[in-house]
Amino acid sequence: MLISKYSAPEFNPYGDDSPEGTDDAWSAPTAASPVSAVVSLPGSKSLTNRELVLAALADGPSVLRSPLWSRDSELMIEALRSLDVVIEKIPGDGAFGDDLRITPPAELAGSTTIDCGLAGTVMRFVPPLAGLALGPTTFDGDEYARKRPMSTTITSLRALGVDVNDDRSGSLPFTVHGTGTIVGGEIEIDASSSSQFVSGLLLSAARFEDGLHLRHTGERLPSLPHIDMTIQALAARGIVVESPTVGEWVVDHGPIAARDVDIEPDLSNAAPFLAAALVTGGAVAITGWPTSTTQVGATLIEHLAAFGADVELVGDRLTVTAGESIRGVELDLSEGGELAPTLIALATLADGPSEITGIGHIRHHETDRIAALVAEITGLGGTAIELEDGIRIEPAPLHGGLWHAYADHRIATAGALIGLAVEGVEVDDIQSTSKTLPQFVDLWNGLLAPRPEPLF
Repeated sequence: MLISKYSAPEFNPYGDDSPEGTDDAWSAPTAASPVSAVVSLPGSKSLTNRELVLAALADGPSVLRSPLWSRDSELMIEALRSLDVVIEKIPGDGAFGDDLRITPPAELAGSTTIDCGLAGTVMRFVPPLAGLALGPTTFDGDEYARKRPMSTTITSLRALGVDVNDDRSGSLPFTVHGTGTIVGGEIEIDASSSSQFVSGLLLSAARFEDGLHLRHTGERLPSLPHIDMTIQALAARGIVVESPTVGEWVVDHGPIAARDVDIEPDLSNAAPFLAAALVTGGAVAITGWPTSTTQVGATLIEHLAAFGADVELVGDRLTVTAGESIRGVELDLSEGGELAPTLIALATLADGPSEITGIGHIRHHETDRIAALVAEITGLGGTAIELEDGIRIEPAPLHGGLWHAYADHRIATAGALIGLAVEGVEVDDIQSTSKTLPQFVDLWNGLLAPRPEPLF
C-alpha cells in the first residue's frame, strides 16, 4: 500500500502554474433539505465525438440528433472542419441545442493546426484522419494536455507508415505528415493507459488500404466498455470488427456508411446528480435513460445500490432514492474510471471505510485524478489513502475550504457534491465543467430549487 504524501496545496497537478486561490471561486450550495428533482441531461460526449469522426469518414452526409454542445465536442467539430469536413448546425428537437449535418469531403486536407484543448478524444481520434489527409497537420492543446500520454498514438501511426514528427517527446505538440492514404495492416500497441488508443485506430481502420489487425500487448486494458461503444458505432455503419481473442481486433477495408444518429444522454454526467440523492437523503430521477447502452454510466445502477440507495428504472426514467445511510463500499472501477471522482466524493460522506480500485489509469486523465482527489479531500479534513491502483477513504469530519478543480470537470463536480453536505466548500474553477456539461451550474441550482412538495 502507498500512503499518500500529498496534501493540498503540496500536490500540484498543474505544475508550477496552479492557482492557490481565486476571487472567482464558486461557493458550492449546501442542501437545506432532501432534494427531490427530475433532471434531463445533454448528449453523451463519448458518443458525440465518435459519431462525428465516423460521419467525417462516411460515404455521404450524416445527421447527429441531440448531440452534445460542450468544449470537447466543439473542439472536435473545429478539428474536423480544419480537415475540410463540412459541419452545419440544423434545427432539431433537443432541449440543449441544434442538430448537426456532417458532409465528408471528397478528400481530407491537412496543412492546418488543430487545438485539442484537454480533449483526449480529439488528440487520439483525429491523428489517424490527419494521416489520411493531404499535407501536414499539427496537434497541440492546453498546457496540461502536453502531459497526457500520447506516445502510443504516435508510435502506432509510425508503425502504419505515417510520418509523425514529435521531436522525440512522445507528447503534444506533434505533426502528422499526411499523404492521403494509410496502408494499414498488422500492428501491436500498449493501450494500458487509455482505451482511446484502441478506439482512435478502430474508428479510421476501414479507410486504411489493408484494413487493420490490432493487438494490445499491455498487462491490462482499462475502460473496455468504451471500446465496445466504438465497435457498436462502427457496426451501425456497416463495419464489422472481429475480435479473435481478448485484446485483438481485425477490421477490413471498406466504406463507412452515412447514417442519421440519435445521441443518448450522457450517463456519466448523471453521476453527481444521482449521488446528490444519497448525500441529501432525497430522490433524483434522470430522464431519457436508455434501455440498452455501452456507456459506462449505466453501471451507476449497481454502484449507487452498493452505497445503500434504492435504484429503479421504469421506462426511460432512472430514479435513485436515498437509503437510511451512505454505506462504505469496495468497488472495482476498472471499466468505469470516469465515475471514480463522483463515487470517491460520495465515499467521503459514508458511515464506513471505502476502497475504490482498478483506477490507476485515471492518473493520466485531464489531471492525475488520484493525487488530486487525495489532496483535495485531505485539504477539507478528510482521510484519503492513496493505493497502488486506487484510493481508500476513512470516515472523518469534513470542513469547508477551497477545492481545486485542476481544470478537470469531474474533479470540479466532485467538489460540488461534497459541498451539498459540507458548508463553505468553494470550487476554484467550476467553469471547467464546460468540457462536457456547460449547463452544470444551472442544472445543479435547479436540483436544489425549493418545491412546494416532493416530486416522489
